[in-house]
Order: sequence, then C-alpha cells, then structure tokens
Amino acid sequence: MILNIRVNNFLVFSGGAEMSLAADMNIKKFYSNVHAVGAFNVLKSACVYGANNVGKTCMLKAVAAIKAVLSDCDCPIPANIFSENHVSALGVSFTCGEEAYSYDFSYDSTEEGGEERGFVYERFARIEKGSDGKLSEREIFVRDESGGRYYFEGDGELEKALSVLSPSNILIYTLSGRKYPKVGEIKSILTSFARSVEVVDMNNIPIDKTVEVLKHNLAIRERTVELIKLADLDIDDYIYSESLANTPSRSQENALNFSDCPEDMYRLTSVHRGKAVRSLTFDSTGTKKMVAIASYIIEALTEGKILVVDEMDSSLHFKLTRAIVSLFNNELNEKAQLIFTVHDVTLLDCRRLFRKDQIWFASKEEGEVRLYSLASLAAEKDNADILERYKSGALGALPEPDLIAVLIGRGEDEDEE
Repeated sequence: MILNIRVNNFLVFSGGAEMSLAADMNIKKFYSNVHAVGAFNVLKSACVYGANNVGKTCMLKAVAAIKAVLSDCDCPIPANIFSENHVSALGVSFTCGEEAYSYDFSYDSTEEGGEERGFVYERFARIEKGSDGKLSEREIFVRDESGGRYYFEGDGELEKALSVLSPSNILIYTLSGRKYPKVGEIKSILTSFARSVEVVDMNNIPIDKTVEVLKHNLAIRERTVELIKLADLDIDDYIYSESLANTPSRSQENALNFSDCPEDMYRLTSVHRGKAVRSLTFDSTGTKKMVAIASYIIEALTEGKILVVDEMDSSLHFKLTRAIVSLFNNELNEKAQLIFTVHDVTLLDCRRLFRKDQIWFASKEEGEVRLYSLASLAAEKDNADILERYKSGALGALPEPDLIAVLIGRGEDEDEE
C-alpha cells in the first residue's frame, strides 16, 4: 500500500508537492477506512478534488512513471516546461509485507552528446517507527551523481560499484542480482510494489483486462460479472461469446482503449431480459466503462492491489461511484487501495463515507501547484457543511468561470455593429 507520493519539477509541478496516505490516528472516525500494516496505519482510499489543469492528473501520472521505471519500461519523465531546471524528482513510500520502504529518483533530461543525462540520483531506505511513534528512515543505498555521494549499507564493494554505474538506468537494472544478492533483494521489493499498482484513465480505459478475465480467469470472473450486473439493473448476464463472428466496423467509442484485436471486443455480450446483444454497440458509455473498470476493481480487492484511477466519476452515476469507494473502505477489504481524482461533490461526505485525511485538494496559485488534505485545514466539528464550504470556495481548489461574460461581450459587439 502507498504511504506517500512525492513530486518535484514534474509536468505541471514546478516545485515540490506530496500526497500522504498515512492515516492520521487523531481522527477518531471510520477506523474501517484504515488498514494496519505492521506498525503503519494506511488509508484504504483517497480522492483528489480541484479545478481542471491544476495537477490532479499529473500526480497520478507520477505514480504511473514510478511504476514504469521500476518495471524497466520506457517512460518519459518530463520536467516542468516553465522551469529552467531539467531535473525531475519522483518518490514513493510504500508497505511491503509488514515493513515499509521509501524510494526516490531524479532524472535529468539535459542532453549531452545527443543523449539525456538520465538517472542522476537514487535513494532507497527502510522506514522505521520508534518507541515514541515517530518515523525515521534508515538508508540502504544512495547514488548521487550530482553530489558525488555513494553509499550502500554494510557493503564497501557495492559502494564502489555505485560510483562507476551508468545513469542510463536505475540500480536494480544495472547491477546483477545474482552477482550481488543484496541488489536482488532490493529488486524483489521494488518490482513487487510496481506489479501491485494499476493506473487507469476512465476517459480511455483499456477493456482488455475484462476480456481476459471473461475468457480465462475463472478465479475472479464470477465476481466481475456480478459487479457488472449490480451496476446496471437491466443486465441479466455478461459473457464473452465465442459464437459471435463477422466483426462489424470499428466502434466510434472513444471512452475505451481498444487492443489490436477488436474481434475480442465485439464478442463481449450483455444479456438484457433474456436477449443477448453486442455490448459495445448497444450498452451506454457508462455501462461500457463500468465493464472495463470492473475487472480492475475485483482484481485489486481479491489480490490486494493499488488501483489508481483518473476521473473515476466520468460517465458513472454518483451512487455507483460512491459504491465503488465503499467497497475499498469496507472492513472486509484488506490491503487493497484506491486513489482517484474526481469532480463529483456528492462524495464530499465525512458523515458516511470518508475521513478528513482521505479527501485532498489540488489548487494552483501564481503557477505553483499546492496539494493539501481536508484534515490540514481548520478543524470542523460539524461535517454537514463541507460540501457547501467547498462550493462557496472556502476550501479552495475551485474554478471561478465567468462564462456570462461571453454573452455580455457578444451583446456589446452586436450593439457596435
């Protein structure tokens, strides 16, 4: 589970920002929304509100970039375009078993000899909680190209090796885990975390996973279909039909990310009142998005994964979005985590759904992005007015469109004519 996400000079972020998912245990409410992992208390879900283009999606892209780097996948790590600094920094703290770890890296996109400088900084540490309850970090390795610092806990040979490594990739993909068992242990921890993370965009969500579940994954197929049926009261069943052939022309649906084999997509069949129909040509956009996200939700809950979703309320009924959040907050859920961006203000509910430390806001002030939680604002005894305070702008992270000026301006132009 993720404890903390950190970004600096990345995409819209010109400075540093971080989002914490470590539960504030001073909040005496909804303990079911918190999962204890060893000495750490982690939030099962968290949402981010804010106006358009203030950094909500960029924070999730940071998670996707960290996953890609740890998975040895090609992924751009762009610095802020308004900054003269070409070095982007990303970091994440997470639990693994009963332990917790912190990993940070910096990437320099400055070109030298036609190639980017690459990974100029790495740091991996174990997070420990003292008897006083305070957290501290014990460094396991540091590779700092700019500062000239190289350290590997208890291993002088590896420490020397760090100083001559190429910055073209991170440590775990540069040194052999067979030759250096300690590196192999670190690689196992970091890649295990990367595999546990799924990042999806509800406006272009891959439907391939649901197709594969319906075709091959018996372990979660029934639960996935059950979730789809509960989400659309008119659906009796949802299947992958081998009998459907003669694939029609490609759908104009832009909300789904199609694979290179659209035939599979057109074999998805929803059953309405006993009538089997092609889902992609009959069902609504909301239903099709629910079909696509259903397999991610069930897999996360079943296998204890971290599901990161951009615009989760896109095309979904507010009760359905709320129900998905409740699945992750439920006391029966262990280790699965949901992090998402949202505009649906009906989820601003600290009476029945969220703790204050689960609600986050993103705002932009003079070009600088700021992330803050509801818990960091002045304490409120009465949670009933949170929605009204957000709508009034008292909590920030709210656009102020003066669209009426469009009509007023048009009227002035007509008068002049």
